[in-house]
This record gives sequence, C-alpha cells and structure tokens, in this order.
Amino acid sequence: MLTSESRVLIVDDEPSIRRALHTTLSGLGFEIEEASRGEQAVSFVRSEHYDAALLDINLPGIGGIETCREMRRLEPQLPIIMLTIRDDADDKIEALDAGADDYITKPFHVGELMARVRAAVRRSHSLQNNKDSVIMIGDIELDVGRRLVRKRGVVVHLTPKEFDLLHCLMSKAGRPITHARLLTSVWGTEYGNELEYTRTFVRQLRRKLEDDPSRPHYILTESYLGYRFTDPER
Repeated sequence: MLTSESRVLIVDDEPSIRRALHTTLSGLGFEIEEASRGEQAVSFVRSEHYDAALLDINLPGIGGIETCREMRRLEPQLPIIMLTIRDDADDKIEALDAGADDYITKPFHVGELMARVRAAVRRSHSLQNNKDSVIMIGDIELDVGRRLVRKRGVVVHLTPKEFDLLHCLMSKAGRPITHARLLTSVWGTEYGNELEYTRTFVRQLRRKLEDDPSRPHYILTESYLGYRFTDPER
C-alpha cells in the first residue's frame, strides 16, 4: 500500500521526461523530487529519504553509472531503477553491477514502468517493516534466523551455500541479479568470474524447490545477465 510517505526521486536531464514521470507518479500518490544531474541526485540522497529512484544512465557530469554507485554507497537499501536507451547486455550488466536493482529500456511502456516502481516501493516498505527475518514468496518460506527453508510447510534440506544463494535471490525478489553480484555476495570477491558456480548451484536449487526443474517458476534465467527470483502467482 502506498502512503503519503512514499517518495520517488527522478533523475533525468531531459525536462520532458521528468515532467511526464512526475505527472504520472504524482497521480498514483507518490511524492516526487527531481534532479537533472548526478551530483544533484547524490546531494539529495545524502540528506533525504526516498523509497525508490528512477535514474537515467546518460547524465551530464559524473554520469548515471557513477551516480548509481554513489547512491548505493549512501543508501544500501534504496531501490534504484535505471532508465537506459542501451539494450546491450554488457550495458545492463554494468548498471546492475554498479548497484541498480532493475533497468528498463527507453522508450518504455508507462504501465510497465509504473508497475516496476510500485513493486520497488513495496519491497522498500517490506524491508523497513519486516522484523521477523522470514521471507515468504509463493510456497517457499525462508527463515533467515534459523537458516531453514520450507516448501508448502515441508522442510527442504539445503547446503550452506545453497541457502546463502537462495537468500540472496529471495531478498531481492523481482529484480535481476548478475552472476558477478551473486558470486561476490555468496562466495566472495575472488570468485567474481566463476560463472559455473552460480549455474551449478541454481540447478541444485531448482531440483529441490521447483515442481518441474526444467520449467522453473521461481528461479528464472536472465539471458546473459544472471537470475531473477519471482512469485509465480503475481
């Protein structure tokens, strides 16, 4: 549920895009702040709280990628959606590795972008309000404190690394996570290029969690990027 406290930062150097996004998001009940340069956005994030940020990749000054890195350093939990005209996999990987939670390519469908923003804000509020350290998505329940996983109430036995990988995916549900981010989060910085680790462990998780591992509903492959955990019922 959106509240008057739901605030979105729009960072784009094109006034027409800022205007269109401002009008649409305001109509959905969001409070909006605008920035036209990366330096300005970083200054805002340093002093204000936002529930999500829409960030153009092509910005004057320090640029969108460096802005994303700095915003992520200042606010580790801030959902950042990168807006980009680039549809190349390498550009998407660069944005995600810089700390973006998601990306959408210009020209974008307004309905899709608004759905992404609403989902990002819901996740932000959920992280702020969730005190019991339990993540429940579909039939999968992950108890962080007890390091237990259940499917339809039945305990699923995972190895420590399988649990850590699943936790990383479920805690960022709905967002694409690159191989490199998964590897460094679960195995450490020295494993950033060992793609076979993520592929092997994802196969193992699918065998244990999916009804049909060959047609997964929870752990989806993002071609050339990594993986995304999703709720099949949404």
